[in-house]
Amino acid sequence: VQLQASGGGLVQAGGSLRLSCTASRGTVSNYVIGWFRQAPGKEREFVAAISWGGTNTNYADSVKGRFTISRDNAKNTVYVQMNSLRSEDTADYYCAARSLNTPTANRAFYEYWGQGTLVTVSS
Repeated sequence: VQLQASGGGLVQAGGSLRLSCTASRGTVSNYVIGWFRQAPGKEREFVAAISWGGTNTNYADSVKGRFTISRDNAKNTVYVQMNSLRSEDTADYYCAARSLNTPTANRAFYEYWGQGTLVTVSS
């Protein structure tokens, strides 16, 4: 599966963005989709993940209550709605796919990765 992340941009602190992860080849319905982010000079970290059917989700503590992951398998797309954005949310955001149906936070278990989309939150 080939993934493409989009929806990044510049937003003020407290604002919102919705990122999309679309499969250009293959279908997302057969994969757990995870979102990760990487800020300059930092390691890539887990943000959120969602199971095949969307019934199970997993969030990093830093985004719980602010970010919501969802999927529309008919549109072959997974979303992350990001609200109450903070300057520390600034990063390149990546989506990744995992064959096994466990929305793990461990990036080593994701087999396919898309290119990133940059989110910049100004304070």
